[in-house]
Amino acid sequence: MSSPSLVRVTSDDDRKSTKSAGVETVIEDLHSYEAVRPPIEFSSPRAFCRTLWRRFTSLWTKRFILSLLAGQVVSLCITCTNVTTTELVNRKWALPTTQTWFLYFSLFVIYTPYTIYQYGFKGWGKMILRDGWKYFILAACDVEGNFLVVKAYDYTTLLSCMLLDAWAIPVCLLFCWIYMRPKYHWTQLLGIAICIGGLGMLVASDEMTDKDWPALSRAKGDVFMLVGATLYGFTNATEEFFVRKSPLYEVVGQLGMWGTLINGIQAAGLEHHDMTLASWNGATIGILVAYTAAMFILYTVAPILYRMASSAFYNISLLTSDFYGLLFGLFLFHYSVYWLYFIAFAVVICGLIIYFWHATPESQGKLDPHAPEYVNRRRGSDGAVGQV
Repeated sequence: MSSPSLVRVTSDDDRKSTKSAGVETVIEDLHSYEAVRPPIEFSSPRAFCRTLWRRFTSLWTKRFILSLLAGQVVSLCITCTNVTTTELVNRKWALPTTQTWFLYFSLFVIYTPYTIYQYGFKGWGKMILRDGWKYFILAACDVEGNFLVVKAYDYTTLLSCMLLDAWAIPVCLLFCWIYMRPKYHWTQLLGIAICIGGLGMLVASDEMTDKDWPALSRAKGDVFMLVGATLYGFTNATEEFFVRKSPLYEVVGQLGMWGTLINGIQAAGLEHHDMTLASWNGATIGILVAYTAAMFILYTVAPILYRMASSAFYNISLLTSDFYGLLFGLFLFHYSVYWLYFIAFAVVICGLIIYFWHATPESQGKLDPHAPEYVNRRRGSDGAVGQV
């Protein structure tokens, strides 16, 4: 299995290094390389087949394989949250805002103490005063995106929700371009189009197997879904921009902290009465724990995927979640198997591969995570602190 070629993107003067530069020079050299795909030759059928195979094998680097797997992990997590939410609704427990509060609180209590350990209370306080407003906006958009998408399912049809949710993909591409100016190749757009084609097959499968429901107010629900998908695309791209420059624990911890406050206030205002009427038995609490665990994994793996690939790749990876939903539904809700599901899943996976047919994960954005300069690192730091 061949690896992609390496090409220096720096000038000739930058190629000169001295022994005195030591480890820093080696690190700079590593960051100055950019992986590119082997060219495809069209001189003869034999040369074409040989170079085409070289191009295909060059895709399967460790980073791409991990990105592909991580994308399916978050897709499975989305499916788990859909299944657990359905179970809660079936048990007459419908508190969507309260439900997601446990997610943000878990992110807060796990990642914020570690951030304080690394930065110290004073450094953590400085970070909140100087950069907290950015994380507040990120958390607010994430909370409201989740809220609007859940509300959309109450008003419009399942098929509308599935199709309109894909609007997050072009929104994410737009904001990624605004933040990081990636050079999108036409094969990436082709990969996205193929993935959306796979989504269309999934929608057709749901229509043929009669999984849709009547709309209470289709226009209202469609607007909710469009706004929610727009917020999703914005938050995905913005979080990618943050985690490429800052430590993961800082970004996720701040998302959890501000999300806990915003979501808690909203839940108290909208669902305080329903909280007293809801059933808080052992089964319900167990399902809530499963939902929170799946969301916690998703919110932990997603920023890692943003670094390894991109937030756009994350969004198109989620298009396989409906297929996993079928697998869950076979055992839990006795869904019927329709052959088009399997073809749609294969089409989406092909689209994910084609997305990096020419471009590479390394070329999606500069990766330079570090603690803020105004933070004094804890004693005994080996220099790696803040780069996680």
